[in-house]
Amino acid sequence: MATTEPAGGTASGENTNAAARPKRVRTGCLTCRERHLKCDEGLPDCQNCRKSSRPCKRGVRLNFIDTQVKTPPITPPTQEWDITFQDESREIASEYRGGLGRYAAFPQEAEEVPDIKDEALYQFSSGVMNTPTLAPQQLPSLQQSLPAGNVESYPPVSQRMPDNSREQHRHSSSNTDSTFTSQTIPPGPSSTYSNSKQTLTPPSEDRGPLDSPEELLFMQVFVEEVGLWMDSLDPYKHFSRLLPSDSLHEPMLLNAFLACGARHLSLVNPAYHEDKALHYYDDATTRLLEALQNPNRNTVICATTAVILNVYEIMSERPLQRMNHIAGARALIKECRWTAKSTGVGAACFWINVGMELLSCIRFNWQVAWDPDLWGVDMDFSREIEYGREEGWTYRLMYIVAKIANFRSLVPRQAESTQHAEQVRLQNRFNDWNQLKDWIDTWNNSIPRTMRPMGYLYPHQTSSKSAFPEVWLIKRTTIVARLFYHTGMCLLAQTHPVLSTRSPEMHDLQQSHAHDLCGIVAHVKDRGVASVAIRSLAIAAECLVSRREQEEVLEIFDRIQKETGWRTGFLHKELKEKWGWNDEEQYQQQQQQNMSAPVIPLQNFQYQPSNLPPVPPPPSLKQGAGPRQGIINPILRSADFSAPTHPYQNHYVAPIHLPPQPQYSHY
Repeated sequence: MATTEPAGGTASGENTNAAARPKRVRTGCLTCRERHLKCDEGLPDCQNCRKSSRPCKRGVRLNFIDTQVKTPPITPPTQEWDITFQDESREIASEYRGGLGRYAAFPQEAEEVPDIKDEALYQFSSGVMNTPTLAPQQLPSLQQSLPAGNVESYPPVSQRMPDNSREQHRHSSSNTDSTFTSQTIPPGPSSTYSNSKQTLTPPSEDRGPLDSPEELLFMQVFVEEVGLWMDSLDPYKHFSRLLPSDSLHEPMLLNAFLACGARHLSLVNPAYHEDKALHYYDDATTRLLEALQNPNRNTVICATTAVILNVYEIMSERPLQRMNHIAGARALIKECRWTAKSTGVGAACFWINVGMELLSCIRFNWQVAWDPDLWGVDMDFSREIEYGREEGWTYRLMYIVAKIANFRSLVPRQAESTQHAEQVRLQNRFNDWNQLKDWIDTWNNSIPRTMRPMGYLYPHQTSSKSAFPEVWLIKRTTIVARLFYHTGMCLLAQTHPVLSTRSPEMHDLQQSHAHDLCGIVAHVKDRGVASVAIRSLAIAAECLVSRREQEEVLEIFDRIQKETGWRTGFLHKELKEKWGWNDEEQYQQQQQQNMSAPVIPLQNFQYQPSNLPPVPPPPSLKQGAGPRQGIINPILRSADFSAPTHPYQNHYVAPIHLPPQPQYSHY
């Protein structure tokens, strides 16, 4: 405010200077503000920008005032309402480049939590799936464990929600070869988990594009190979199209992707070793366990990371001995309340997790841990599904196959105490079998034309010299659905409560669907269906009796392993044992030894009872071993944080908030 002076001329002079002072412009361009020039606010370009040939940038620039309040105002306590103060300045600053770096978080005092002993840091509960014998396992040893003692308190982390304006595209399946090249990778930097004081990078800090040749190669391999089959049931291709971009600001998710890419590369190219894959796997696991101790964590990112780490374990040399994340992934999915009715990344994680478990249950004759009736699948076949959305029909079929797997795992081990009780149980199982058969037949009769074969040629019509028909299907989801369909029919033929697999009806049913299934796998060129094809082909191959067909199946397994890296050597041994090849080879060796033995003159021959076992029957006449005796799924009791022995023991802290289910787009 101007002061009053005795000399009126002085006061009038100051008023004249104030009037002559240029008025501050509030709506000028940002270019003039950066140059500290007065903008004439001309449109579309101001005069200063036109003279200097500079771009006239328009917009709103916000100035943040770093105000720290240690003690909030005191408010009188009431019984009807509560008052809490929430600081959203950092969330607003995160929308601007470098905002979080300029306005750092206010330091918080560490919360007192129980000490964590070193020897229990990576020890999981005994309920985590490790082997069929349910032996307890540990996570792979890390170079340095998490710091023991008090856990540092974490600032609140808001759930990252994507821009709803992002368009969701449906990507058609691609059968083209990978574009990544086998380049020389320089030695990578030191392990990021060697720093015990390292904290999670704020999720809103974008690290920019991948600038390491090693990381770029591993990410390309994941997108073009691993993500290919992970998205086989996802119309929006989250794992191969959307989530890789989001991982650039989520180190935990990025390391999980890189671990799977490096692991796949080590499987298909012997020049690469698993050391790099283990490095990224251990780093992602460390970050996940750190995040699980933060009650303000992003539960969506944690659940997605656990699902990808579970995929890495499936790809391992001995997957049953590395199942450290399968129960944790399932528990985190339930914590996020993801079901078959979810959308976005929730649906993608739910179906890949359920699909991997279903394939394991078919492999080991387990009972599905998550009751299919609780999935939330719409089984009303009369209700129309959007045209071109074959995924909905595939989800229905997976529900039916899961019910068939449960029916197969509950085959009676021994007869009931009385004949009447045995008849009642037999009748109940017969009714259940008929219901499952009606379900799968109704599904096959109700599916759209796009889910049926586009072409079907008998073996004598093809030039491939294959023993199986050539079945041509176009879309990847359709291929997966047909593989599950034929697998379900083969399992039903093997588990009829009354009729034997040797009966003409069950024999013809099994042979017909087994040949069609083998025909699909023999001629498919899409590597994205390899995971389902391996397990389905193993079920169908058990009933083959022709030596030519059996040899071709083994060749198909070798081709899949060469192209995709999936280990199939153990299936050779199992199938040869079922087909009776081992007994036949022993018999042939015995005959050759007898032919090379010296001839004993008849007059010197003395009869002695032989101690050799009887000659085994031909493989085609050998009785099938039948399905394995089922056991309880190892993750049945532990895949829930409400269980006494839940996964991630000594690390899990219940979250404060959960993501709002209806607002997901791809998050």
